[in-house]
Amino acid sequence: MRVNFLLICLLVAFSFSLTAQTKDEKAVAQAVEALRKSMVDPDKAMLDKLTSVKLSYGHSGGKVEDKASFIESIVSGKSDFVSISLSDQTVVISGNTAIVRHTLDGSTNDGGKPATVKLAVLLVFNQKGTGWQLLARQAVKLPQ
Repeated sequence: MRVNFLLICLLVAFSFSLTAQTKDEKAVAQAVEALRKSMVDPDKAMLDKLTSVKLSYGHSGGKVEDKASFIESIVSGKSDFVSISLSDQTVVISGNTAIVRHTLDGSTNDGGKPATVKLAVLLVFNQKGTGWQLLARQAVKLPQ
């Protein structure tokens, strides 16, 4: 009985260690959340801070934007996210690079046309100083 209890305690402790995020993983997840918020409620200064000067932002339809066109599109409302919900997010750190994958469910109002989107998204962040900046993004449409 005592051995079973110890074994269960060890398994529970091990499972918690597998799901615990490192400091860098938490920081990247916070950058992803700040980016999500800034895309729903456009914040030009925050978008500038969160994105690399070398940004390559790939849309699910094939369009690719650089930093300036991505920020302008969000701030001007040309790309208008009414809501964004992220799920199934994973963060993997390799040196000064982070790879993030998640599912994005959102509602848009591009050009006054309401729509919904469901995307599989890959984000690549680079560490810059004490923060993380989005270097690349690619989205793929998923069935709704």
